[in-house]
Amino acid sequence: MKYAVDENGYYGNFGGSYIPEMLYPNVEELRVRYLDIINESSFQKEFEYLLKQYVGRPTPLYFAPRLSEKYKSKIYLKREDLCHTGAHKVNNTIGQILLAKELGKQKIIAETGAGQHGVATATVCALMGMECIVYMGEVDIERQRPNVERMKLLGAKVVPATSGSKTLKDATNEAMRHWISHPEDTHYIIGSVVGPHPYPDMVTQFQSVISEEIMKQLEEQEDTQNPDYVIACVGGGSNAAGAFYHYLNNEEVKLVAVEASGKGNATGQSAATTVLGKPGVLHGSKTLLMQTDDGQVVEPYSISAGLDYPGIGPIHAHLFETGRVHFESATDQEAMEAGVELSRLEGIIPAIETAHALAALAKLNLKKSDVVVINLSGRGDKDLDTYIKWGEY
Repeated sequence: MKYAVDENGYYGNFGGSYIPEMLYPNVEELRVRYLDIINESSFQKEFEYLLKQYVGRPTPLYFAPRLSEKYKSKIYLKREDLCHTGAHKVNNTIGQILLAKELGKQKIIAETGAGQHGVATATVCALMGMECIVYMGEVDIERQRPNVERMKLLGAKVVPATSGSKTLKDATNEAMRHWISHPEDTHYIIGSVVGPHPYPDMVTQFQSVISEEIMKQLEEQEDTQNPDYVIACVGGGSNAAGAFYHYLNNEEVKLVAVEASGKGNATGQSAATTVLGKPGVLHGSKTLLMQTDDGQVVEPYSISAGLDYPGIGPIHAHLFETGRVHFESATDQEAMEAGVELSRLEGIIPAIETAHALAALAKLNLKKSDVVVINLSGRGDKDLDTYIKWGEY
């Protein structure tokens, strides 16, 4: 597969495993064993059972008539917001908790920004009876309070990250520090297509169920497996990796990734990595990231906690560099307006992360015959406080 990871963990110029020596045994164990484990028939059987009976897959592919009328094209929404826990994140946490069990780990750690990955991790730990610690930026704890309470209710310990911008990057730093101190009994469930190899590929594999379902569902509804566009938001980029996966080698399908440009890419308050970033190493892999001339990470900003990250996954850096994926960015204002618009037109309140993907509709030159699939990666319950404070509806 042209855009797949190679045997050294690279997507073109990006990827690899840049880790402290203390983490080498953990990461190497994963690298050596993950493909064999996840391809075992017993693993696949349990994974598919839980996705169907616990998560609620397949999620619907909903034709959005009023949104389609507004943008004069045929728009479908892949309803990942209807997954148990309210977002696509649980596809990955189900896969990784089964992997952790197979590796004999007893404890789980995770990082979270918007809280959806934290909730999904706490959920599967409760399901499997495993200890769970979730690191979350102090700022994100305040703006995503409902998810913090959900994690605690599920039995997880939520640890605030108080350094730097006190957001997702800093939570990831703290989770990695914890893993270094507890390598033998702990598995780190990374929530996105970031981190050292094999995490970007592993998370992509678990999320690829999204595009697998889109192909089947579109054939039922449009008599073709291939839309003209697939659109998804990108922070680290797990929902986009899943939605794009089965279309990567089909150049006729246009893939659109939407980053958060915060208050504008020229304001110093943005998280649009492909606009503002350059190659460097972040959280264990070589990728594109926002950094100063001397290599210090630039603090990102977005109204969306899940897109507030200074880099993108190495698979997306490669897809950007090769031109296979077209990258757009949406400001806070554009995203919030798009979120309110979907709420009013279709009765679906999206997560603010997802609203960035919806904002791309106004930026694309769509034709009436175009079939467009938007990955509706999460629901907006967790963001009601942000919608209320924004107040322009």
